[in-house]
Amino acid sequence: MKIEHIAIWTTNLEALKSYYETYFGAKSNDKYINPTTGFESYFLTFDGGARLEIMRKPDLSESNRNENNQNNCGLTHLAFGASSKEEVNQKAKTLQEAGFQILRGPRTTGDGYYEFETLDPDNNRLEVTTPA
Repeated sequence: MKIEHIAIWTTNLEALKSYYETYFGAKSNDKYINPTTGFESYFLTFDGGARLEIMRKPDLSESNRNENNQNNCGLTHLAFGASSKEEVNQKAKTLQEAGFQILRGPRTTGDGYYEFETLDPDNNRLEVTTPA
């Protein structure tokens, strides 16, 4: 078995799509729109075949989100694998220069990874990591 895809809700579908295309090389399918319900989604495919479904619906509220998604059960972060420490450092620099906050790192973790943490435009926590 493999994970087919992971899905997340967003209130700004186009901004989130653009973020993952620009900074993580995602390739998007055509937008799906359900004209009856107003539901919209994209599937974003990354190198290696992993897919992220980003979804929006008209009545979606941000009121149930907490800052940095750190105090709820469930999904806590998405991790992107880099090929080297240099790639981790470059991605952190690129995101920081684009105005995205680097929460921690780049650093070597106790379990042997070199990584940094950031947030996407919807405050979903991301890690960019490589084995140290």
